[in-house]
Amino acid sequence: MGKPGAQRFKKSFMKRDSGKRRNSETDNNKSVPNKKRGRQSFSNDNNSTSGTIPIQNVNSISDFDIDDTPKSVFGQLVETLNTKQSSLIDSDSSDEELDGDVSGVDNDNDGVSSDGNENQETDDEDEIDQAVQDVSPTDPFEVHFHRELSESLYEVVSSQPPLLEEQNVDWPNLGNIVFRHPKQAISCKEEASKKNLLSLDKELPSAQPGSIPVIQKATNLDNFFIKTQLQGNIYTANTTALGVDLDSEKIFTSLQKELLTLIKDYQDLYFPGRTLDNAEEIRFVYCLHAINHALKTRLKVIHHNSRLVDKTNVPEEFRDQGLVRPKVLILVPFRDSALKIIKNIISILLPDEKSNIVNKKRFLNEFTGGELAMPNKNPKPVDYERTFKGNVDDNFRIGISVTKRSLKLYADFYSSDIIVASPLGLRVIIGAEGESDRDYDFLASIEVLILDQTEIFLMQNWDHLLHIFEHLHMQPQKAHGTDFSRIRTWALNGWSQYYRQTMVFASQPLPLITALFQKKCKNYSGGFTVFNSIIDGSICQVAVKMPQVFCKVECSSAVTAVDRRLKYFIDEILPQMRDPFMKHCMIYIPSYLDFVLIRNYFKKEMISFVQICEYSKDSKIARARDLFFHGESHFLLYSERFHFYRRIRVKGIRHIVFFQPPSFPNFYSELCNLIHDDGESNVSVTTLFNQFDVPQLSAILGSSRTRRLMKSNKVIHRLEAK
Repeated sequence: MGKPGAQRFKKSFMKRDSGKRRNSETDNNKSVPNKKRGRQSFSNDNNSTSGTIPIQNVNSISDFDIDDTPKSVFGQLVETLNTKQSSLIDSDSSDEELDGDVSGVDNDNDGVSSDGNENQETDDEDEIDQAVQDVSPTDPFEVHFHRELSESLYEVVSSQPPLLEEQNVDWPNLGNIVFRHPKQAISCKEEASKKNLLSLDKELPSAQPGSIPVIQKATNLDNFFIKTQLQGNIYTANTTALGVDLDSEKIFTSLQKELLTLIKDYQDLYFPGRTLDNAEEIRFVYCLHAINHALKTRLKVIHHNSRLVDKTNVPEEFRDQGLVRPKVLILVPFRDSALKIIKNIISILLPDEKSNIVNKKRFLNEFTGGELAMPNKNPKPVDYERTFKGNVDDNFRIGISVTKRSLKLYADFYSSDIIVASPLGLRVIIGAEGESDRDYDFLASIEVLILDQTEIFLMQNWDHLLHIFEHLHMQPQKAHGTDFSRIRTWALNGWSQYYRQTMVFASQPLPLITALFQKKCKNYSGGFTVFNSIIDGSICQVAVKMPQVFCKVECSSAVTAVDRRLKYFIDEILPQMRDPFMKHCMIYIPSYLDFVLIRNYFKKEMISFVQICEYSKDSKIARARDLFFHGESHFLLYSERFHFYRRIRVKGIRHIVFFQPPSFPNFYSELCNLIHDDGESNVSVTTLFNQFDVPQLSAILGSSRTRRLMKSNKVIHRLEAK
């Protein structure tokens, strides 16, 4: 491997950051092109009201093919690494200890940015001593971040595809867990004597892939390596978040204990078993992990600051920082989700009502209210009401600065330890190539990345999330008050992505989410995927007795799947459905790309149809529903994203063609139960599927039925309720 170039790194970083940066929360009313904002409002009426739905960019699994060519290369800093770059340090402390109750003070710092220097902070001796006691050499925080990748391990994790080994284990609550970790050609110990890329005087221990942990039988918080400062607050905070009384000796639910066991060692986690019932359990676990990590990071820096006062050179063991300060990024779809997250963090860290929480009043004003008024007549489904409860604005971002005795909300990103945002909120700041007013340096040193309610990102704009991943761990364009002598060696090497822990929580193992986790998460410690079979799918909830037909569409790859499915639909399905006896036929289309292709074909062939999609105006929606109900239009083209956001009850349906299995399995049974069976006309449901639709199909039919369908040589499978 070639050595990084020192001059390139030095040239890009030695420039003083004199320009203003964007604040973590800019004016949300700022004009942004529609393709970026994707703002939406929602219908409170089943017949439709005004509103738009965020724009969806179409992607396929092939979109995740990535170029592993490093976007940032860090040089040998022989001259600068051993000397503290005091000239780059801002004189102002970024974490002042606040006296008195300032939780109601609205200190709006919009338009003001700081360098976010971590090395100006000091604290009392008791805090420093406690930090040493808590962060022991066996703490996963130390084991994961204070070790260097060997050349052989680097080659394994950076290869395409990575060389992985796989193990399976069954746990009582999570079920089947698949653990994938790097497969090394030689032992790390054999390379312990080799010099790393920066040729430092003293080397750190070699990093090694992780292993499957053992479930803790007793709830001893020390076994989870939780800071002693937080331990006394956890029981009350957890019971408040869950809204139930827990056994004071257990502290956590069984699910929470297993999740904490998996994530405490900083391995990746993909859990597609999130439900509306276990959502708060999951949220509390990752909030606890995030604040625990932020505290360890801050107190480690403070402790090292006190020991480096009289030193001119910085020993290797004192390298404790990244290129910029933000360490934790939490992405959620709605403001209400962010509200719950920050409330959890406050209750875990500072439960006292008189605690120092800066800008708390502003936060509550901006993240509460704006709730949808759910209709009493023709009520929405229960899952809809719970999903869209609270403020559902999708354009937000907020930085959080953490100290032992205070929490500052709306901190400048470069002075923040934790960032909570929506994909759209960050996309507005990151911008696009060629734009002058863009910033993504704050993503350079993210060590813990959390994605919650990930399936909703698909309904907003998946491209925003991909854009964020593309800008993680890139070389910063400005110094941002960085002290180069304190930067970890692996961060200088451009290896931060191999140390990042990523947690993905979703309700379904949808192909795009799975592909994102597999191709964008390269943690050298490995990662866990929870994968469980589904016994009874949503087909069991279909109350209307009718034939349900599933048609297999053969295709060789995901690239050809779109064309093959469309051809099969036009050649095999459409001729049958155009029969006059097959009027009142809804065609349900999950992908907007497929929606456009079918719509264009119908127009070309002059087929009688109406359409309802996320871009339809309310007047057009009302007219389409009326024409379809009275049989004046043969077909109704209906998009999945419209149904997700509006959940109207379409009347007059007698036949449904699912162009692809729905992303949400309850949509299948919900729409099937809307079919009007008067006993005089025939009714039917037809679903097209291929091998890439197995997750969605399993959620509808169950895993065992799906396996039989996939193994069968038959193309058409007919199921009928007994």
